[in-house]
Amino acid sequence: MPSHDTSLRPFRDSTDLLGSGELLRRRADEDGYLFFRQLLPRADVERVRRAISEVLVTEGSLVDAESGAVDRAHVDAIPADLMRQDIGISESAYVAVQRVQDMHRLPHHPALLALYRDLFDDEVFVHPRHIVRAMTGHPALRPTPAHQDFPLIQGTQNTWTAWFPLADTPLERGPLSVLRGSHRQGYIPIAPAEGAGLIEAILCDEDDWVGGAFEAGDVLTFPSLLVHRAVPASARDTIRLSLDIRFQPVSEPVEERSLSNHSDHSWEEIYEGWQVQDVQYYWRDDAPALSPWNDELLQPGRRIC
Repeated sequence: MPSHDTSLRPFRDSTDLLGSGELLRRRADEDGYLFFRQLLPRADVERVRRAISEVLVTEGSLVDAESGAVDRAHVDAIPADLMRQDIGISESAYVAVQRVQDMHRLPHHPALLALYRDLFDDEVFVHPRHIVRAMTGHPALRPTPAHQDFPLIQGTQNTWTAWFPLADTPLERGPLSVLRGSHRQGYIPIAPAEGAGLIEAILCDEDDWVGGAFEAGDVLTFPSLLVHRAVPASARDTIRLSLDIRFQPVSEPVEERSLSNHSDHSWEEIYEGWQVQDVQYYWRDDAPALSPWNDELLQPGRRIC
């Protein structure tokens, strides 16, 4: 079963490879991930953090938008069955966060599109199902277990996640770590688990975990077969805001759920009152072909170590 040793080797910085698809693909094949310092302008990331934080102040989860200080009494009083335990806040608060227009625009940033265009050597499709993690320290929350994204999103195995926090995030605030080289093992059988996704990959003696602190603007990206997990957080009085955004070549298939909103509300509800239309329903004209959902990928399995 997965090790819970939190010792980490540092990320290998691939910033100097930007602009070279061949070198990016070579590094990605070797390590299974790519890490970039300041790929996104800090001001653009801060704009999204501020907009989401203001929503959470209004909703009651935060007492201060700038510092990210959590209203522990408010959050801890929310019954577990009303929490989005994969997200860190209540379901109603998450719907409000999903309505933030700037959050939906950031995944289309030219720096991200250029990266994936070079990496794929193909045109890029941005999944509209963006995930905002707002980890608050609610008693029901558990760290994200070691898992692969593929059983949860399916479609092409060449779907890549961009993970990045919306503020400077030291290890004590629980950023993501990755198991270097694990993408080469293919699909790994799973077991039930607590935490986001409710599954964990059944690991043997794999222990080449890589991670570190993030600054706003840093981006970690990896394909859907790479095993990753959250570093257990020790700081619980401030929120950890982060985004999971997914990209894939437009020529490869996508599973239909990846075209829905992550709050499971309709797009019409999410877009109500928006002032801009450039990122609304963009996938209706040029989405990849659809692939079927495979329930067997989420059935508990066995792995002989």
